[in-house]
Amino acid sequence: MIISHKIRLDPNNKQATYLAKAAGTARFAYNWALAEWQTQYAAWKDDNTQPKPNQMSLRRQLNAIKRDQFPWMLEVTKNAPQMAIIQLGQAFNNFFAGRAQYPQFKKKGKSRDSFSLTNDQFSLDASRIRIPNLGLVRIRETLRFFGKILSATISRTADQWFASITVDTDQNHLPPAENQGTVGVDLGVSALATLSTGEKVTGAKPHKALLSRLKRLSRSLSRKVKGSANRHKAKAKLARLHAKIANIRQDSLHQLTTDLTRRFHTIGIEDLNVSGMVKNRHLSRAISDMGFFEFRRQLEYKAGMRGSVVVIADRFFASSKTCSAPDCGHKVDKLPLSVREWTCPVCGAVHDRDVNAAKNLQEYASATLSNHAVSSTVSACGGEGAGLGRKPKTKPAPMKQEFNRKLDLG
Repeated sequence: MIISHKIRLDPNNKQATYLAKAAGTARFAYNWALAEWQTQYAAWKDDNTQPKPNQMSLRRQLNAIKRDQFPWMLEVTKNAPQMAIIQLGQAFNNFFAGRAQYPQFKKKGKSRDSFSLTNDQFSLDASRIRIPNLGLVRIRETLRFFGKILSATISRTADQWFASITVDTDQNHLPPAENQGTVGVDLGVSALATLSTGEKVTGAKPHKALLSRLKRLSRSLSRKVKGSANRHKAKAKLARLHAKIANIRQDSLHQLTTDLTRRFHTIGIEDLNVSGMVKNRHLSRAISDMGFFEFRRQLEYKAGMRGSVVVIADRFFASSKTCSAPDCGHKVDKLPLSVREWTCPVCGAVHDRDVNAAKNLQEYASATLSNHAVSSTVSACGGEGAGLGRKPKTKPAPMKQEFNRKLDLG
């Protein structure tokens, strides 16, 4: 199992300056390699006798010229530019495989400042991490997992630095699900999640709660003279507020997904077209504030760790328009978003729109799992690991979480 632990660093001013230099070096190397890749690829298309670009050749080219043309690169760890070019190669592999868009140039201040280290270039000493050419930097907590350390990524959010340490471990820190049965979860704007049990989770909505403060700081930033110290301070203050909004949203989603995967063995959700939903200018801000994609990502990897199953219904599955009453299943032709409660014209059952959708997702998940179990019985010699489970490769959340904790907006 490959998982990561993201730990906040506590550098002094000199160390923070080094980290910023290393991140800038990585960004420069990435942009340099991307420009070279485009040039060499165009030359290869015109003349196939020319070498086709790849990350290995670009790394050799940079090593050959950096001492003369970019001597400032030698002030930081060699991993910063080299790993940036390796990541560019991975980005092109993802692009050619159809998994991602074409790689873009990174702009200072617009992309996340970060650089990566291989496991032979850093070491952990209790509450400190040793970084090449820098020495020991304090970290806020010790590594949570035991196993082979693979790599580390040093990144900055607002004015805070973090180390995301990737570990290959056999340790499963999450207990199995309590198996309270199957649950359907309907995501929405007024309530983040509505469960088939009737429970409703409002969600943190941090952007909405802090919008007035966000507007005030944005106006303050726009009035500052470019390049001035006051503008730098205002920009840092605005960045800290954006980070706080993101942290509140992440914490709320972690609490909800942890509670769901802890309680239920099977969870049914819809495959929402989030990119299409945010094109609605009336709802785009509210939808983005909920974090639907992040909810699904967390739910899937936590379910995998606990041995649970997440069943994804097709995005055209009529969960809201189908009557969930037993022995009915009537589907109405139209059900506008403004209609929050409706009555089935066949059986007369009165439905809350969101609860009805959640119950239909619960039934869909149960039926899907039953069909899979029936089809699996033909293999009497199924080995360990058969079924819908999968190995997660994502960072886990803390264990002790409840989704009804009061929100602190101070």
